[in-house]
Amino acid sequence: MSSFFVDLRPMNRSATHVVTEFILLGFPGCWKIQIFLFSLFLVIYVLTLLGNGAIIYAVRYNPRLHTPMYFLLGNFSFLEIWYVSSTVPNMLANILSKTKAISFSGCFLQFYFFFSLGTTECLFLAVMAYDRYLAICHPLQYPAIMTGRFCGKLVSFCWLIGFLGYPIPIFFISQLPFCGPNIIDHFLCDMDPLMALSCAPAPITECIFYTQSSLVLFFTSIYILRSYILLLRAVFQVPSAAGRRKAFSTCGSHLVVVSLFYGTVMVMYVSPTYGIPTLWQKILTLVYSVMTPLFNPLIYSLRNKDMKLALRNVLFGMRVHQNS
Repeated sequence: MSSFFVDLRPMNRSATHVVTEFILLGFPGCWKIQIFLFSLFLVIYVLTLLGNGAIIYAVRYNPRLHTPMYFLLGNFSFLEIWYVSSTVPNMLANILSKTKAISFSGCFLQFYFFFSLGTTECLFLAVMAYDRYLAICHPLQYPAIMTGRFCGKLVSFCWLIGFLGYPIPIFFISQLPFCGPNIIDHFLCDMDPLMALSCAPAPITECIFYTQSSLVLFFTSIYILRSYILLLRAVFQVPSAAGRRKAFSTCGSHLVVVSLFYGTVMVMYVSPTYGIPTLWQKILTLVYSVMTPLFNPLIYSLRNKDMKLALRNVLFGMRVHQNS
């Protein structure tokens, strides 16, 4: 698969220099700053893997968490591990690299996985909003609708749509002539920097790609917003204060994650980025691609009593096993 993008590139550019690799500039700074950034991102990456891995383990082995909401949460944590892994390992290697080079095929593979996993995350957040809407607005029908089989279909739908949506447009982008320069002022291979390096304009391909991305963001965000409007209306009709607090605790964490992810993604891919300084574009990308997967385990565990108890049992069980 690594030769997918390389072997099929146009071969009619014998008179020009064909780009075989790109240079990812990453974050500016002296060597001390680079070492600091490497240490910081490494810690963030390890904590992200441990936090999301703990949620997966707790959902898998704690019988109290064998419910649709936690099944979706466990799959969401699995997605977050892959999402952060599509960028951070290469970013860490790039910081320590003298050349800061990434191969042509490697760049477009990262581009594909980054956008496919991001699209899958949008769909997962919409499905999780649907789950909370059913649980609070239609509690009597909820067990009959959100069966294990139906949850499995929803999860499969998210993964399939996320990964089947981008092969064709990214393939056509990879067929554009890249004849130099090959410097990307970013820490990953993204749409705008790659299109800026193309030797020939491709307005149709660019329009299709951004239309597709915007439609995914628009429809999932509208659906999530609608679900929460109906959900909040139902919560305020709950007679007991304890019932309202429980409903808010289960939905508040999801709403925080949605706001953090969609807020930064829409700034990058829906609003024009031409007036945004490059450094701020990198920071915004860091927020939704690196920081959000780190915050998710903290948000869900700190605002959810069942998850806190399950994670405490996981940690306690590990300590007992180590001591024995």
